[in-house]
Amino acid sequence: MEKVSVETADRYTEAVVAFCEKLATFPQRGVDRDGVRPGLKTTHYRGRTVIAYAVDEAAQRVSIIGIFYGGQDYETSLSEDD
Repeated sequence: MEKVSVETADRYTEAVVAFCEKLATFPQRGVDRDGVRPGLKTTHYRGRTVIAYAVDEAAQRVSIIGIFYGGQDYETSLSEDD
């Protein structure tokens, strides 16, 4: 049973990474979260995973700031006060 769990986790992780890489194609699809941190955007993967990122238009780059799962308090973790 442990092997199945590891394989499932690996597949999920790979899928999240692939989703993050696709943000470069359409980075504006996320929701602006400037109230949490200036320039922050968030999007969801499969409903329970929040991906927090920033877009540098000049450099044409998307920077993943954090990936949070299952109701974690990402707003507190990402607030500029921290």
